[in-house]
Amino acid sequence: MSAPKKVVLAYSGGLDTSIILKWLQTEYGCEVVTFTADLGQGEELDPARKKAELLGIKPENIYIEDIREEFVRDFVFPMFRANAQYEGLYLLGTSIARPLISKRLIEIAAETGADAVSHGATGKGNDQVRFELAAYALNPDIKVIAPWREWDLTSRTKLLDFAEQHQIPIAKDKRGEAPFSVDANLLHTSSEGKVLEDPAVDAPDYVYQRTVNPEDAPDTPEYIEIGFEKGDAVSINGEAMSPANLLTALNEYGRKHGVGRLDLVEGRFVGMKSRGIYETPGGTILLEAHRGIESITMDRGAMHLKDEIMPRYAELIYNGFWYSPEREMLQALIDKSQEYVTGTVRLKLYKGLARTVGRWSDYSLYSEEHVTFEDDAGAYDQKDAQGFIKLNALRLRLLAMRKNRIGGK
Repeated sequence: MSAPKKVVLAYSGGLDTSIILKWLQTEYGCEVVTFTADLGQGEELDPARKKAELLGIKPENIYIEDIREEFVRDFVFPMFRANAQYEGLYLLGTSIARPLISKRLIEIAAETGADAVSHGATGKGNDQVRFELAAYALNPDIKVIAPWREWDLTSRTKLLDFAEQHQIPIAKDKRGEAPFSVDANLLHTSSEGKVLEDPAVDAPDYVYQRTVNPEDAPDTPEYIEIGFEKGDAVSINGEAMSPANLLTALNEYGRKHGVGRLDLVEGRFVGMKSRGIYETPGGTILLEAHRGIESITMDRGAMHLKDEIMPRYAELIYNGFWYSPEREMLQALIDKSQEYVTGTVRLKLYKGLARTVGRWSDYSLYSEEHVTFEDDAGAYDQKDAQGFIKLNALRLRLLAMRKNRIGGK
């Protein structure tokens, strides 16, 4: 690969991406453009601007953008229409942020005339795959620079030495080994590494940052109502909200009641197992509510089909294939299924749990007249069940008759 002339770097302002910024300048002698995304990670982003300027980046080459609404509207909500959970548990908080960051990297590269993009993901994890698959899907000619796969800064000591050599500010707590690594956005917080690397050992309390300990949560339950339109949450307790504001509000409800903690050992796309502590307070409430409204508005066949494809859909997102044709095809099917998923769900929040306790909709398929244990006034003829059972039992009876005839087991 020929040396890049201008690189757009996904820049957090932290030590690692600051070292990458300087490394790109010294290794390739190229111009660097920084992109810092506000995805609701809860950190002040202005220091990233000052840090970039300190490292010689021109003001016009520093991009800091609030993309929370786009993140929730165009990425989180479509994913939640599918009730997507990787390996049955993980709500994909890190995975779903990467295609949006990559999208902006490619767009900024086009705006600034850059011929390359760069990220700070290591060669051991999933994020390198997610960033790069998305980048190539959006611009097949883009160059992607992954410093962790190229440089010889293979230890924390070497990284710190490089930082000191190039006068990159080092926070005092960075001189020691961090207890664990954290990735955060509006949907979740992910903690991995160091004190969490032994999956047999309970995670220390201080790892959890977004939720109170369920045991310390209020002793009185709280009830909320979430309104849906075509599969997307649009209101809380009757108050209409934008996607990002709604998820922010649900995060606060979840934080208060200790909802959304997950201790998971997962199978990374690159082949190894890893242990992570995830906190997805608002997302956990949203998933429960979405399943609640689907339960009365979706036909059994449609719901079961959607549940069958969900693991495949979740795996595509986890593995970085958001911009693949197969994910888009599945999304079209999922979105079609949400045509009548409109109504309201009432939830009880208590001691780490979010539980549906009520649901209603103008599009409900639930018929009390048919399911009642009282007189149904002829809505359902119970005698019909006899023929229904006999027809469904026919093949089972034939199998049993053959088994008896040949003396098989």
